[in-house]
Amino acid sequence: MRSHKRVKKARKLIWRFFGLCFLLIVSALLYAKFIEPNWIEINSMELTLPHLAAEFNGYRIVQISDIHTDKSTTQKRLTHIFSLVNQQKPDLVAMTGDFITGGSEKFLPKFEATLNQIQAKDKIVAVLGNHDYWADPLPISQALTKNGILNLGNEVYTLQRGNSKLHIAGVDDIYMGKQRLDLVLSKLTDDSAAILLAHEPDYADTSAATKRFDLELSGHSHAGQIRLPFFKPPILPTLGQKYYNGLYRVGEMMQYTNRGIGTTGLHLRFASRPEITVFTLKSVRN
Repeated sequence: MRSHKRVKKARKLIWRFFGLCFLLIVSALLYAKFIEPNWIEINSMELTLPHLAAEFNGYRIVQISDIHTDKSTTQKRLTHIFSLVNQQKPDLVAMTGDFITGGSEKFLPKFEATLNQIQAKDKIVAVLGNHDYWADPLPISQALTKNGILNLGNEVYTLQRGNSKLHIAGVDDIYMGKQRLDLVLSKLTDDSAAILLAHEPDYADTSAATKRFDLELSGHSHAGQIRLPFFKPPILPTLGQKYYNGLYRVGEMMQYTNRGIGTTGLHLRFASRPEITVFTLKSVRN
């Protein structure tokens, strides 16, 4: 009799355990689907660049990446994203690729319709990502240009304060083999501070080896999109596996990987909130 009661009690405990596990899994999925992808983090930090002129001390760069406009993206969401960017009062906005997912013909119009909402004191600059190439790079690049956004694919944009300069450079997409770092380096004709936009973060090993850049800004990895805290994400993209999230020191260069705004695949995020990054640059020459 006692044995029967013990078995019955054990069964109840087992069912409760599985019920709790089921509830936790469902809750986690609902959170990953509906809450975290819309819970955008404003991540602010100060970065000291060794070659930054005193005239640029306090310069604010806002980075957004991997918007991944697709069938689930609404103009309301895009307006909200760009409103958050504007609230940071950027001197410059850096957009590090993957604006579109899938066919650009289908998803580009709603993205383009909101681009003119972004505001920056000096300039808005961008590079394309692999998804932009898989869609169609030409109309995406044209949409950026039409809205006053400078495509820095293998180009350099130079800011000037008096006699001092700050170079913002970019390489075209590395995954697609479009990068021409040699062209970029040929346009950096002095030793002023230089920041490189490169969609794929693992390119940092190459850019750092030149010893020409103070900082590289990247996206691409989404920080794995789904991960357990304190563990490396189980799935990371090619060229986004080494420097997949946050700030790194690569040789003499700093590298920052933004977690991005959008999603791909299952459209889930867990322990990898979408991110807008605000950099306040500091000069050691102040």
